[in-house]
Amino acid sequence: MSPPHDQELNKRARTLLRALVHRYIRDGKPVGSRILAREAQLPLSPATVRNVMADLEEQGYITAPHTSAGRIPTERGLRFYVDCLLQIQPMADDTVERLRRRLSRDRQEGSEGLVDSASNLLSRFTQLAGVVTLPRREWAVLRHVEFLPLSGNRVLAILVINESEVQNRVIKVDREHSDSELQQIANFLNEEFAGLEIAVIRERLIDEMRADQFRLDELMSKAAEVGGKAFAPELDEEGYVVAGQTNLMELEELSNVERLRQLFDALSRKRDILHLLDRCACAEGVQIYIGNEAGYDLFDGLSLVTTRYAVEGEPAGVLGVIGPTRMPYDRVVPIVDVTARLLGAALNPSR
Repeated sequence: MSPPHDQELNKRARTLLRALVHRYIRDGKPVGSRILAREAQLPLSPATVRNVMADLEEQGYITAPHTSAGRIPTERGLRFYVDCLLQIQPMADDTVERLRRRLSRDRQEGSEGLVDSASNLLSRFTQLAGVVTLPRREWAVLRHVEFLPLSGNRVLAILVINESEVQNRVIKVDREHSDSELQQIANFLNEEFAGLEIAVIRERLIDEMRADQFRLDELMSKAAEVGGKAFAPELDEEGYVVAGQTNLMELEELSNVERLRQLFDALSRKRDILHLLDRCACAEGVQIYIGNEAGYDLFDGLSLVTTRYAVEGEPAGVLGVIGPTRMPYDRVVPIVDVTARLLGAALNPSR
């Protein structure tokens, strides 16, 4: 994801660039040479600092906005800072424990409740926008299934997964089924598959449906049809929850009302942002997309810090924080990383 840097910066240039980024993150204003000399705590004259800043500007790491005498980091400068100069601040133990207790308490709300809680916690602890994708159902463990007949060849499938989470799905079948037929199918599926992951059940049912139909008895054939549809992936199941969008309204970078509207529209449509989050799901560790690196014009001036969360060792979703490119990465990165670990643990059905 990171573009290569044309050349290594010497120690003095690195120190000044780090100091400039820190000051810009804190104040959001261009930094002059005199302020930078004090910030870097180097025995350099303002003239020497100006010379180093001129070199950094020529190399594309900093720029002068408008007619200001000060400088701000470019996306390239921020990328170098994140890749080479960032020093992470570990979260305090009591803060980690507060997060863990909150997510453990919300386990009774099911996976959607935990995702909502995690996005709100990300927003609260960063004062930015938190985003968490809903966990894939692949890892979900079936506890019990029931079916109720509806009109028009439709059936209501009631799935109890993991410990106590209930999911209702309306499926379309080839013909109407009586109460007794659906009860037989449910009994068979519960006896054969309770305690297995949804993905495993789906795979076995598909295998049965592909098998020689003459080998299947009538009950197994019905179970394969109805169960296969009940456990099939839903097109919109991998949505996400966003919290703290209003925090973005207070950012100078988003002071334009029209731009805010476009960003909120994109967040509400979900499908557009899901493409970006899918990219994050393919990478290990914490990923940082700065400005145009996200591939969306709407992210100009914004950054996305994300990581995957896993359940029983298997990737289940993505969570992250959306904020300005001048966000405090040293604080945001550990919050994202720790929240992902704690969310995965809270979602673990075996705990």
